[in-house]
Amino acid sequence: MSRSVGPLPKHFQKEEKVLRQNGVTSWEELAALSDAHLRVLSSQGGALERQLRKLRGQAQLVVELALEPHEAALLLYAGIASSRGLAEASPQQLLTQLGRLERSLTGMALARIDASTVRRWIQRAQQHTSRSGK
Repeated sequence: MSRSVGPLPKHFQKEEKVLRQNGVTSWEELAALSDAHLRVLSSQGGALERQLRKLRGQAQLVVELALEPHEAALLLYAGIASSRGLAEASPQQLLTQLGRLERSLTGMALARIDASTVRRWIQRAQQHTSRSGK
């Protein structure tokens, strides 16, 4: 089942517009884009290659690990940019890091990410990297 990209946060509006204009509408399609293709898309004006790379990284986590887009974005902002990076992460350290990040973004609201969720993500990443050799 293909999941639609978007709507994306406002700071990705230009990138979302360029992706849609070029027929990239699903996380799977975005995850499969090469560096060269991202350069071509960014040369069309408006979209930044750096932002497109972030979105592709998010898409790869969404597709490879069956994460929700907001979960993948949280991992990226916590410094986890790939399945391999997540597979090698310390569950407790990542939970602490994600908790801090969530609190900085949402105030003192209760963290939505708990230890069992982090362990499940890491386990999925380990399974993915052992299967794919990535």
